[in-house]
Amino acid sequence: MAEQLDLNLLRVFDALLDTRSVTAAAARLHLSAPATSRALGRLRRSMNDQILVRAGRGLVPTPFAQRSAARVKALLEEASGLRADPTDNDPRSWQRTFAIRVNDGLAPVLAPRLTRLVAAEAPQVRLRFVAQDSKEADPLRDGSLDLDVGVAGPPPPDLRTEPLFADHFVALMSAHSALGRAERLTIDDLCAHPHISASRRGLARGPLDEALHRLGRSRTVSAVVPSYAVAALMALEENVICLAPLFLAQHLVARHVPLRWHTIPLPLPSATVELRWHHRVDTDPASRWLRAHMRSAAQPLTTPEARA
Repeated sequence: MAEQLDLNLLRVFDALLDTRSVTAAAARLHLSAPATSRALGRLRRSMNDQILVRAGRGLVPTPFAQRSAARVKALLEEASGLRADPTDNDPRSWQRTFAIRVNDGLAPVLAPRLTRLVAAEAPQVRLRFVAQDSKEADPLRDGSLDLDVGVAGPPPPDLRTEPLFADHFVALMSAHSALGRAERLTIDDLCAHPHISASRRGLARGPLDEALHRLGRSRTVSAVVPSYAVAALMALEENVICLAPLFLAQHLVARHVPLRWHTIPLPLPSATVELRWHHRVDTDPASRWLRAHMRSAAQPLTTPEARA
């Protein structure tokens, strides 16, 4: 007969899936390693699955465990809301991981700022930044994501949104190239020099091509790469142009990466970067705390100096 599955076993399951280690899970749960190992045995009997299996020197989750991890985490979050914990309002007592999806053009700018703010107030909280492989809402619904930061279309009714700042594209290039040393960038420059396109979907065309097309002009895209980080590195080569978000370009230049950016001499649309979360965590103290720190991390990007 299968053993009954209780809430404490779900906490063990969650810790094991997060840490992939009986010893680390035991430390997180304030249990002994033997007790955690016995709990894993009970989990295996209750769920009729091995949960974690040996792979080399480590442990890896089974497909069933991977599918169930987000559901278990969401159940634990809902259960925690049924009882008021006096320490819940003290971030220094929290031992948890927040998952934040952010596109690679924003991650280098926002991740360091948010990490510093969180570490100063909640030293045992870990931030896990997730690549924006898609813009699907399901990870927010099932609890595998806490926040989503980026540019997206109209949200479904169960998501909450808040604008953080507006950004636009600039032309990024080597500071040592002829283009980088020029006072300004011209339309002829845009058409004469090769471009690196950053697109996770592999797209070579965008708003710049449409603006050039209206003038009867075109550019040459010599390579398409999956991230702005790779595009920026390629822009270090001689006379190669890469379109990048302004705040990323400013961030790299301010850190003495030998790049320079120019304003694009054509009207291109700006993009509003939004913060998104699921309505079930709208009033959750930890979620509200995280959102407040994300606003603080983004606040310098809303000032006139940041837009100069």
